[in-house]
Amino acid sequence: MIRADDLRWLVGSRWFVPLLALAGSEDGVRFAALAARLAISRSMLTGVLDQLIRKGWLMRNPGHGHPLRPEYVLTESGRPVAAWCERVMAERLALGLDRKALGRWSLPVLARLDRRWERFSWLEEQLSPISPRSLSLTLKQLLDVGLAERRLEECFPPRPLYGLTTRGQRLARAML
Repeated sequence: MIRADDLRWLVGSRWFVPLLALAGSEDGVRFAALAARLAISRSMLTGVLDQLIRKGWLMRNPGHGHPLRPEYVLTESGRPVAAWCERVMAERLALGLDRKALGRWSLPVLARLDRRWERFSWLEEQLSPISPRSLSLTLKQLLDVGLAERRLEECFPPRPLYGLTTRGQRLARAML
């Protein structure tokens, strides 16, 4: 299980999880190959790699040849995170969810909803610093791709509750 603060950090960029999944599936990944496989600009990739290096999960391969063709490898602390990223990416692929199907807050919301029905206000409190607009858009996106569902609580006035579909539970289990 990945820590909640690490999960929030990981989803801060759409590139962290796929990049770490690629790094976990190979012994070392070269800059040019990463840029091509992720379809990311060189300047964006440089920033993402710098952030992962500062976090301590990735490092330049010290034994790799030419400095203009850098290779990156996982650190010891990055290996379990990369394994987690591989599981999540494999489940996303199995569910037919491409990179653009899920937004920044989708994975944290899925992790909070696992096996529970919750109110919007509870989710907002648990996912601080998420804004109400971001949470609303994320829930709509999860409803649209069939990962979450909504029902009304039987009270007056009725309040919406959010929970996971079977597909959503599959992805939430991959995050454990």
